[in-house]
Amino acid sequence: MAMAATPFHFTSPITTTKPINKPSPLCFHSIKHPTFLLQTSPLCLKPPPGPTPRSAAAATTAIQLDGPTASNKSSKSLPFRVGHGFDLHRLEPGYPLIIGGIDIPHDRGCEAHSDGDVLLHCVVDAILGALGLPDIGQIFPDSDPKWKGAPSSVFIKEAVRLMHEAGYEIGNLDATLILQRPKLSPLKETIRTNLSKLLGADPSVVNLKAKTHEKVDSLGENRSIAAHTVVLLMQK
Repeated sequence: MAMAATPFHFTSPITTTKPINKPSPLCFHSIKHPTFLLQTSPLCLKPPPGPTPRSAAAATTAIQLDGPTASNKSSKSLPFRVGHGFDLHRLEPGYPLIIGGIDIPHDRGCEAHSDGDVLLHCVVDAILGALGLPDIGQIFPDSDPKWKGAPSSVFIKEAVRLMHEAGYEIGNLDATLILQRPKLSPLKETIRTNLSKLLGADPSVVNLKAKTHEKVDSLGENRSIAAHTVVLLMQK
């Protein structure tokens, strides 16, 4: 005689009638809201006290929108600032060649509104750039007749004044002149010493290099002269 089949009941752990109150090893709040990731324990079930995700996102947005203004207001508190300057001038007959405030014997000079001192112009731009100020062309525009033929030492003195006014001094300065002729080796130390004097800096923190352009393009063909400068300003 066949026996009646006994009903078989399979109970899955998933369908257990007892609620699972054991905390998850992962913080779901941290997963959903990365803002809390660094502030919550891996075993926490509640977000830490503070703004809701919406207000946190709003705060982040506000900081991003106010970034430039805040940066400008706090610029003087930075321990140091770095600036880069570049300048280039055409070389033409009939003009004096003045580099670093020194008159250099040559058959050509810089065509410019002022005295065309490519090194000093470059240094001024580096200092202004480090301070986050407009470049030399905006502060001393060539459309202003009062700068016609002006010595570039005037521009350097103003840049140095602005630097001190902002609470900084020269940490160190590295400049590179690029020209095919004349050779500056005999005059390089004189130029460096005068540049240090104009900056009010110790000569040991002012470096000057001179390179040719291997007879390539206008620089190498002695039709132009260029300079690069990097300056480190240190908070006083």
